[in-house]
Amino acid sequence: VQLQASGGGLVQAGGSLRLSCAASGMITSTFWGVDKAWYRQAPGKQRELVARINSDGNTIYADSVKGRFAISRDNSRKKVYLQMNDLKPEDTAVYYCLLTDYWGQGTEVTVSS
Repeated sequence: VQLQASGGGLVQAGGSLRLSCAASGMITSTFWGVDKAWYRQAPGKQRELVARINSDGNTIYADSVKGRFAISRDNSRKKVYLQMNDLKPEDTAVYYCLLTDYWGQGTEVTVSS
């Protein structure tokens, strides 16, 4: 299984980005049934959970991103998304997608003030 994350970049505070994570080597039914999550790791800090979505579509978010970020998935395309709005400098980090125990390679998000 490989996870390819994309969509990161440099954005000004208040801007938006949409991250994508594409899974390969995983059959669709397996993809549908597993929890999917986005984590992030800022410089000098531990990796932290940003958002998670389960097979029923139920979601949880870190308090710091509630109301600004939204996780979604397209099971038919085996993709997970993270829509990030109203970005803040403290959102600067490398963002990783996680499916079961498979990690993507990370995509870097930098928010300038």
